[in-house]
Amino acid sequence: MIKAMVLGPVQTNTYFIINDDTDECIIADPAESPDKITGFIERNDLIPVAVILTHGHFDHIAAVKGVLDKWKIPVYASEKEKELLENAELNQSLAAYGRSITVKADRFLKDNEEFEAGGIEFKCLHTPGHTAGSCCYLIDSMKALISGDTLFEGSIGRTDFPTGDVSVMKKTLKEIISNLPDELEVYPGHGGVTTIEDEKKWNPFLTGEL
Repeated sequence: MIKAMVLGPVQTNTYFIINDDTDECIIADPAESPDKITGFIERNDLIPVAVILTHGHFDHIAAVKGVLDKWKIPVYASEKEKELLENAELNQSLAAYGRSITVKADRFLKDNEEFEAGGIEFKCLHTPGHTAGSCCYLIDSMKALISGDTLFEGSIGRTDFPTGDVSVMKKTLKEIISNLPDELEVYPGHGGVTTIEDEKKWNPFLTGEL
């Protein structure tokens, strides 16, 4: 199952991807308030085994350090996002918080690279546009996509931040997102859960209206 927690000043979604058989969980984009994240895990008797990051913006990484202070677990991210994760100016933490927030991932993933965490199989899809190293995580067994700020319900992530590129985003939407299976549930970085089918029908960035 996948559980969500909305955290921080820009209402960022943190997801808990849970193996129901073992109670192991993977934390996607620990957004803020590490005490709330660790509290959720402890209240539900979950076993955290990894952190996965869709991209390196401040609002998606703010609680990584707090989580790692509590549990020594690996952090996964796209290999294309290393610079942004490790640069507080690029990831906008200096502008947003007035302090530096950076992350050093333990494993940098290639496009279409598959990996296992907590008994769950993931595939990293490199989906640049919002940032140069933005990625989505495909979970076939759950028919789910952790989409970060690449795809929202009825919209997409901004492309005017450092390393973002509108033309690259259009290519990502056309060549990757539009070719994903309709039945996938989409868990975005902000806003509500949707499906690839609904986004193909109604999202103006996928229908060609924008």
